[in-house]
Amino acid sequence: MASHCSLRRSVIQLYKELQYMGREYPAGADYFNKKCKAAFLKNKDETDPEKIEMLINRGRFVQKEIEALYSLRKYRAMKQRYYDKDEMDMHSKKIENFVKQL
Repeated sequence: MASHCSLRRSVIQLYKELQYMGREYPAGADYFNKKCKAAFLKNKDETDPEKIEMLINRGRFVQKEIEALYSLRKYRAMKQRYYDKDEMDMHSKKIENFVKQL
Protein backbone atom coordinates (compact mmCIF):
# COMPACT_ATOMS: atom_id res chain seq x y z
CA MET A 1 0.00 0.00 0.00
CA ALA A 2 1.31 3.42 -0.89
CA SER A 3 1.72 6.11 1.70
CA HIS A 4 -0.42 9.24 1.83
CA CYS A 5 2.42 11.42 0.52
CA SER A 6 3.17 9.17 -2.46
CA LEU A 7 -0.54 8.97 -3.33
CA ARG A 8 -0.82 12.74 -3.17
CA ARG A 9 2.25 13.07 -5.39
CA SER A 10 0.81 10.57 -7.88
CA VAL A 11 -2.52 12.40 -8.04
CA ILE A 12 -0.86 15.77 -8.59
CA GLN A 13 1.46 14.32 -11.24
CA LEU A 14 -1.48 12.69 -13.05
CA TYR A 15 -3.44 15.96 -12.97
CA LYS A 16 -0.50 17.91 -14.41
CA GLU A 17 0.08 15.34 -17.14
CA LEU A 18 -3.60 15.36 -18.12
CA GLN A 19 -3.67 19.17 -18.18
CA TYR A 20 -0.62 19.15 -20.44
CA MET A 21 -2.17 16.57 -22.75
CA GLY A 22 -5.41 18.56 -22.91
CA ARG A 23 -3.75 21.32 -24.91
CA GLU A 24 -4.29 19.34 -28.13
CA TYR A 25 -7.72 17.88 -27.32
CA PRO A 26 -10.03 18.01 -30.38
CA ALA A 27 -12.89 19.70 -28.50
CA GLY A 28 -10.52 22.37 -27.19
CA ALA A 29 -8.22 22.83 -24.24
CA ASP A 30 -10.79 24.76 -22.18
CA TYR A 31 -13.37 22.00 -22.54
CA PHE A 32 -10.86 19.32 -21.57
CA ASN A 33 -9.50 21.29 -18.61
CA LYS A 34 -12.98 21.92 -17.22
CA LYS A 35 -13.91 18.24 -17.48
CA CYS A 36 -10.61 17.14 -15.96
CA LYS A 37 -10.87 19.58 -13.07
CA ALA A 38 -14.46 18.53 -12.40
CA ALA A 39 -13.44 14.86 -12.28
CA PHE A 40 -10.63 15.55 -9.82
CA LEU A 41 -12.77 17.84 -7.64
CA LYS A 42 -15.52 15.21 -7.53
CA ASN A 43 -13.14 12.83 -5.78
CA LYS A 44 -11.14 15.33 -3.71
CA ASP A 45 -12.57 14.15 -0.38
CA GLU A 46 -11.65 10.50 -0.94
CA THR A 47 -9.51 9.14 1.92
CA ASP A 48 -9.45 5.38 1.31
CA PRO A 49 -5.99 4.52 -0.13
CA GLU A 50 -7.37 1.58 -2.15
CA LYS A 51 -10.05 3.75 -3.73
CA ILE A 52 -7.46 6.45 -4.49
CA GLU A 53 -5.24 3.83 -6.17
CA MET A 54 -8.22 2.70 -8.24
CA LEU A 55 -8.95 6.29 -9.29
CA ILE A 56 -5.29 6.85 -10.22
CA ASN A 57 -5.37 3.70 -12.35
CA ARG A 58 -8.54 4.92 -14.06
CA GLY A 59 -6.81 8.24 -14.74
CA ARG A 60 -3.82 6.41 -16.25
CA PHE A 61 -6.24 4.49 -18.48
CA VAL A 62 -7.84 7.75 -19.64
CA GLN A 63 -4.37 9.12 -20.30
CA LYS A 64 -3.53 6.15 -22.54
CA GLU A 65 -6.83 6.52 -24.38
CA ILE A 66 -6.08 10.18 -25.08
CA GLU A 67 -2.63 9.24 -26.37
CA ALA A 68 -4.28 6.70 -28.69
CA LEU A 69 -6.72 9.39 -29.89
CA TYR A 70 -3.83 11.72 -30.71
CA SER A 71 -1.92 8.96 -32.51
CA LEU A 72 -4.97 8.10 -34.58
CA ARG A 73 -5.50 11.74 -35.47
CA LYS A 74 -1.86 12.07 -36.60
CA TYR A 75 -2.12 8.84 -38.60
CA ARG A 76 -5.25 10.04 -40.38
CA ALA A 77 -3.63 13.38 -41.21
CA MET A 78 -0.56 11.67 -42.67
CA LYS A 79 -2.73 9.25 -44.60
CA GLN A 80 -4.68 12.11 -46.16
CA ARG A 81 -1.45 13.86 -47.15
CA TYR A 82 0.24 10.92 -48.81
CA TYR A 83 -2.54 8.82 -50.35
CA ASP A 84 -4.85 9.62 -53.22
CA LYS A 85 -8.54 9.56 -52.53
CA ASP A 86 -8.96 6.67 -55.00
CA GLU A 87 -6.29 4.64 -53.18
CA MET A 88 -7.94 5.28 -49.84
CA ASP A 89 -11.33 4.21 -51.22
CA MET A 90 -9.77 1.04 -52.62
CA HIS A 91 -8.11 0.21 -49.28
CA SER A 92 -11.25 0.94 -47.29
CA LYS A 93 -13.29 -1.36 -49.58
CA LYS A 94 -10.73 -4.14 -49.06
CA ILE A 95 -10.97 -3.66 -45.30
CA GLU A 96 -14.78 -3.67 -45.41
CA ASN A 97 -14.78 -6.92 -47.42
CA PHE A 98 -12.34 -8.49 -45.00
CA VAL A 99 -14.48 -7.50 -42.01
CA LYS A 100 -17.59 -8.91 -43.69
CA GLN A 101 -15.82 -12.24 -44.13
CA LEU A 102 -15.18 -12.43 -40.40
